[in-house]
Amino acid sequence: MNVQELTPAHKPSFYFVGVTTGKSSIMRVFPRWAEYLGLGDVEIRGIDCKWHDDPEVYRKVVAFLKGDPLSLGGLVTTHKMDLLEAARGQFEYLDPYAELLAEISSISKQDGRLCGHAKDPITSGLSLEAFLPAGHWQRTGAEMCLLGAGGSSLALTCYLMRQKPRSEWPNRIVVTNRSPKRLAHMREVHKGINPGIRLDYVLAETASKNDQVVNALKPGSLVVNATGLGKDAPGSPLTDAVRFPQDGLVWEYNYRGELVFLDQARAQERSRHLTIEDGWVYFIHGWTRVMAEVFHRDIPTSGPVFDELCRIAAAVR
Repeated sequence: MNVQELTPAHKPSFYFVGVTTGKSSIMRVFPRWAEYLGLGDVEIRGIDCKWHDDPEVYRKVVAFLKGDPLSLGGLVTTHKMDLLEAARGQFEYLDPYAELLAEISSISKQDGRLCGHAKDPITSGLSLEAFLPAGHWQRTGAEMCLLGAGGSSLALTCYLMRQKPRSEWPNRIVVTNRSPKRLAHMREVHKGINPGIRLDYVLAETASKNDQVVNALKPGSLVVNATGLGKDAPGSPLTDAVRFPQDGLVWEYNYRGELVFLDQARAQERSRHLTIEDGWVYFIHGWTRVMAEVFHRDIPTSGPVFDELCRIAAAVR
C-alpha cells in the first residue's frame, strides 16, 4: 500500500517501508518467523514509497506509525537517509549510529517514545564475516570497492572503522557514486571516525566510469553493488565489458529482482575465479535485528535459533 492507503491496524502490526514491498520474501517469511518466535497474533504490512520520495510522504508515514497504537514499528529500506532527513523531528530517540550516519533502518516504540536505530553497521558486518575468508585482507593486500555511497555503504565502512583492527582492514576502500552530495556526506562522516584506512571517493555518473574503477582493482578485491540497481530500479552500475578482479569477491546486496550485476559476475565466475554472494544472509540479519528491536526480544545472530530462522526463510525463498 502507499501512504494514501494507510489505515489504523486492527491487530499488532509490523511494517516494511520500501519500494516494492509486496515482492519481498519477508511477506512470506515473517508469519513463519513470528510463529516460531512466539510473537503472537501479529501481521506484516508493506508501505511503498517512490525512490527519493517527497519529504511530506515520509513525514506522513512516520506520523502514522507514531500515532497508531497497534502499529509497533518496522524496517526501512531504500529510504533510510531520506526518511530521517524529512522526519527527524518526529523521533524522541535516535541511536548513536543513526545520529552518525543520518539514517535509520528501524522504527520502534519504547516507553512512549518513537525510536530510530541504524542497524546496518551491525547487519552488514555480520553478513560480511559470513563469507569473507579469515585473514583475507592481510593475506592478499586486496581492496574493497563500494558501488554506491548510500546508507548501506556508509554502514559497512563504519563497521570496518569502528570494530575491526588494522590487520583486518582492506588495503584501500574506493567508493563510487553518481551524486556528489552523497559522496560529500560520506566523506564528512569518515573525517570523524576513520582510524587511517585509505579511502578514495569517485564521482561516477556512468556505468563505464564504474567499469574503469573495477578494472583497476587488485586481485582478490571485493566489489559490492550497493546502488539498489537490480531491485529498486532496473539495470546494473556496471556494463557487460567490466573485468572483475582475478580471485575476487563479489557481493550483490540484493537477493531479488532482475539482478543484472549478479548475472555479470556469474558470467566471469570461472574465468576470473570469483566468490559470489547475494544479499540473502544480509536479508536475514537485517530483518531479525530490526524485529528484535521492535518486539523487544533477544534474537540470536548465530547458533540453533538463528540456524532455524535461516531454515524457515530458505523454505519459502
